Amino acid sequence: MEIGRLDEYLYDLENRIQEETEEKLTDAWIDFVNHKKKSGYFAPERIKVSEPGIKWPEIMINDAIEDYTRMAISELAKCSSMLERGGGELLSIRANYGTGIIPTMFGAPFFIMPYENNTLPCTRNLVKGEGVIEKLLEDGVPDLRAGISRRVFEFAEFYKEAIRNYPKIQKYVHVYVPDLQGPLSLTENLMGSDMYIDLYEEPEQIEAVLQLTTDTIIAMHKEWFSYFPAFSKDMCVDWGMLHRGSVMIRNDAAMNISGDCYEEFVQRYDQQILDAFEGGAIHFCGKGDHYIDRIADMRRMYAINMSQPEWNKMDIIYRHTIEKDIQIIGLNPKETTRASSAGIDLKGNVYSGVALSAWQKE
Repeated sequence: MEIGRLDEYLYDLENRIQEETEEKLTDAWIDFVNHKKKSGYFAPERIKVSEPGIKWPEIMINDAIEDYTRMAISELAKCSSMLERGGGELLSIRANYGTGIIPTMFGAPFFIMPYENNTLPCTRNLVKGEGVIEKLLEDGVPDLRAGISRRVFEFAEFYKEAIRNYPKIQKYVHVYVPDLQGPLSLTENLMGSDMYIDLYEEPEQIEAVLQLTTDTIIAMHKEWFSYFPAFSKDMCVDWGMLHRGSVMIRNDAAMNISGDCYEEFVQRYDQQILDAFEGGAIHFCGKGDHYIDRIADMRRMYAINMSQPEWNKMDIIYRHTIEKDIQIIGLNPKETTRASSAGIDLKGNVYSGVALSAWQKE
C-alpha cells in the first residue's frame, strides 16, 4: 500500500480525538492509580468510538525502523485503532526500535530480523575476551546518541516538529519512554547466557556491568524526558496504561534466576532506578512468582505488568501485590474473569487489559 504524507494521518487523528471522551478516560485512570476503586477490577472503555476518515496502512517493522515518517504512522495507527474500537487504554506511542537501544550504545551489533517475520530487531552479544568488558567498564556511560539511540532521539525531534500544529495530539497522545529494558536484561544482552554462570564465577564484574547499565538507563530516561516529560511529576504512561512513578523496568531476564539470586545481585540496581524517578512499575514476561515477594519489598514500587498469568501461581502474585496495594496493570482478561469467578476480590487494584510479550502479535 502506498504511504501518504504524515500530515494526512495527523489530520485524521486530530479531528477524531474527542476531548470530552479522552478527559473522562484520563480521569478514570487517575482515579484507578489513586486507589479510588475499592473492589473488582478496572476495565474502562471510551464512551464514544470514532471511525477513521482515511485508510491507515499496515507498515512492516523493518520499514518503520528505517524511516521516521513510517515509524510515526505505524505508531499512530495504534491510536487510530484504539479510537475505532473504543478501547480503554490512553492514546500512546513510542520510538519503537526494540530492546537493543542501549546495547548498541555499547557496541553490540544491531540485528534486524527477517522482513517477513515483522518482528522488532534485537542485538547480538558482545564477544567475550580480549578485554571487551573491561574496556566497556573503563569507558563508563556511553554517548547517549551512540548506536541505534541516534535514531531514537532523531525520531523524537522529528515527531515533536511534526505535531506542533496538532494541539489535541500533543495533549492526548502520550509519547512514552522507548524500550530501555532493565539492568539484568541489558547485562544479559551484552554478555550472553554466560552471564548466569559469571554471577557465581565473576560476580564483581557482573555487578560492575549491572551498575553501568543502571547508570545508563537513568541517563537515557532523563534525556528522553527533556523531549517528552512524563504524564505528571508522579505518574507516567506505558503501553497506554497509567501508573504511579515515572519508570517501568523491563525485568524479563529475572525469570531465569532464583528469588535469592535476584535479591543478592539485582534488586539494589532496580531500586536505584525506582528511587531516581519517583518510583514506578516492573514488567516481566513468563514466571515471576518466585521473586514477587522481593519486588513487593522495594521502595516506591507501585505496580507490576505481567504477560503470562498462566505460568504463575497467581495466589502468590496476588498475596504480594493487590493485598499490599501494589497494582497489576494489563492483566489478561481471562485471568480477571477466572479470579472473579473463583470469588477472588481484586480490590480495585487490577487493570484488566492486554499485556503482550515481545513475541506475541495479538
